[in-house]
Amino acid sequence: MIILRLDRVMADRKISLNELSEKVGVSNVNLSKLKTGKVSAVRFSTLNAICKALHCQPGDILEFVDDE
Repeated sequence: MIILRLDRVMADRKISLNELSEKVGVSNVNLSKLKTGKVSAVRFSTLNAICKALHCQPGDILEFVDDE
């Protein structure tokens, strides 16, 4: 299972959803879904923009947890 940790990275960077939305060019609604983990897919272009805005790696945002 893949867990999204966008909320944690945003808190570490002290960046709001609105500010990230402006930097990334993705709507607040879509970023909110990412933040809460209520998505089944993420475009690489979106992930790239988020990582660039937050100065992080994809592994900082995505975590694999074995569901066994």
